Amino acid sequence: MSGVPYKFIAGLFLACFLAGVFIMSQAQNKTEKPVLHGKHWVAITGKPLASTAGAMMFVKGGNAADAACAMLAAVCTMHDVLSWGGETQGLIYNPKTGKVIAVNGLGVAPTGATPEFYKSKGYKYPPADGPLSAVTPGTPGALMVMLAEFGRLRLKDVLGPAIEMAEGGYPMEKETSDRIEREKAKIKQWTYSRTLFLTHPGEEKEAPQPGEVFKQPDLAATLKRLVEAEEQALKAGKSRREAIYAAYDRFYRGDIARDFVAACQEVGALIRMEDLANWKVYLEEPVMTTYRGIEVYKLNTWVQGPVMLQALNMLENFDLKAMGYNSAEYIHLLYQVMNLAFADRDFYYGDPYFPPEEPIKGLLSKDYGRERIKLVNWQANDPDVRPGDPYPYEGKTNPFKHYLEKWTNENWTVKDEKDVSRLERSFFQGTTSIEAADEEGWVVSLTPSGAWIPCVIAGKTGIALSQRAQSFVLDEADNPFNVIAPGKRPRATLTPGLAMKDGKPFLAFAVQGGDTQDQNLLQFFLNVVEFGMNVQEACEAPNITSYQMRNSFENHDCSPGKLELNEKTPPEVREKLSRMGYRLSFKKYTSGPINAIYFDWKNRTFWGGSSNYGDDYGVVW
Repeated sequence: MSGVPYKFIAGLFLACFLAGVFIMSQAQNKTEKPVLHGKHWVAITGKPLASTAGAMMFVKGGNAADAACAMLAAVCTMHDVLSWGGETQGLIYNPKTGKVIAVNGLGVAPTGATPEFYKSKGYKYPPADGPLSAVTPGTPGALMVMLAEFGRLRLKDVLGPAIEMAEGGYPMEKETSDRIEREKAKIKQWTYSRTLFLTHPGEEKEAPQPGEVFKQPDLAATLKRLVEAEEQALKAGKSRREAIYAAYDRFYRGDIARDFVAACQEVGALIRMEDLANWKVYLEEPVMTTYRGIEVYKLNTWVQGPVMLQALNMLENFDLKAMGYNSAEYIHLLYQVMNLAFADRDFYYGDPYFPPEEPIKGLLSKDYGRERIKLVNWQANDPDVRPGDPYPYEGKTNPFKHYLEKWTNENWTVKDEKDVSRLERSFFQGTTSIEAADEEGWVVSLTPSGAWIPCVIAGKTGIALSQRAQSFVLDEADNPFNVIAPGKRPRATLTPGLAMKDGKPFLAFAVQGGDTQDQNLLQFFLNVVEFGMNVQEACEAPNITSYQMRNSFENHDCSPGKLELNEKTPPEVREKLSRMGYRLSFKKYTSGPINAIYFDWKNRTFWGGSSNYGDDYGVVW
């Protein structure tokens, strides 16, 4: 198939995919989307075109890592609430070693990004968008490291679909078209962003129309330069792996880096050559807890992933089945447990490569979880949940007790309805998710994000700048582990999941959104493990959302007691929760959207699922 054009393969897979969805949906009415059953491989992400890019890699003989990298390149090119200058976080199961590996592809604060710098400009936190919200790009490096270390195809293969989409264009979706139009006032501030995104200047709608072919020639040229670096290295006798790292070096230390930095300096961003050259992708040990014998893996404290593990440690002490799925008692317990875990996140999580050292051992202690659960008020919501003290559970004394004594959310609580609406939007900010698995045993779960619209395009590179610096704090009293500093990673929200049972993959799952991510993933996991749902039922099942934790974006504010429910919630449950002090709001869809894979070892097949809204879906074989 190597001589067959990408367009033909993409069209073939998309036609088969849509036909399969129609046929299967007629046979299954229990869920709005059907389960995807596959024997050889599965590829799921935020856009059907990108899932097709993953399928192409399997057709070429690639594995799940190759497919995940191709999907990542495609969703970035499609600006699926992220793009190429953002960050990528992942969990990979390597069947050769039987180990789960964490991929840390989060960018760092650049030179000069200090609390004093931002305070001198009147900021309470780094800004939500624009050049001063930028950290170094992480996604290109993460993609190339994953491909070099775990894939088997060349960079030319994996970037092929994305290059075609950038150079020849792809049909713009309504969701992205509308987002560009909503944000066009900000986009107009930045020359290259305005030129790229506003294809109809002066017209009533200046953004590309839905279905309009959207081209990115500058981005295509940059991606071709990466392939060119790989080709030159191969001709010089380098191995596949070495050639991919030659492309990596060209992006972070070569002419691409120089062009990118020059564009950053032009728009007022702080990124310098040394910031790119010194940055690296970390392949790490993930953190893990057990829940009823199932090993659940998440990324460390540089994201919010341990929140879910902390919550599971607390919930393991209860008979959730007896409470009943989404009963008032169950919802109340979930809300309180999530608030306890997220309060710890808001104070103790940060970059583990920078001092002070996060007390992760104490935070994930089962004894600490049992102690925290004692704080639950079973009669009413507690709007003043505070961080605990995990240090005694690792034999240490807390050096930050003086901050804990003064901790309160009072000054961060929003009261105006306009601010509440902004908070709701911000909690779901950005991100997509990518799930891939193959019959050889490779499993990949990614949550890439950053550089979403409205983004600053860095000159002729076509690369957008990340906005992740906004997740830092400027004052130690807010979170002593997450104060901005050059070379430091912000504590992000991005949090893929991977679960193992009896020594084999059980679930791979991830979701888009911001502070809602681990809320949704926790409930998805419980839907499968406690309530016996299949993967698609669990993806679509109504979830709740708490807004009591501090927002990771913009003003870092919160709304204690605000509880979002599915509109199908029964009246008696609504009434009981209202009496417990919750302020209720409702939505038709409250499930993510989650993407997930269940591993059916009895039949040796894959079950793929996606929530019942959004463009997320997959291709299987």
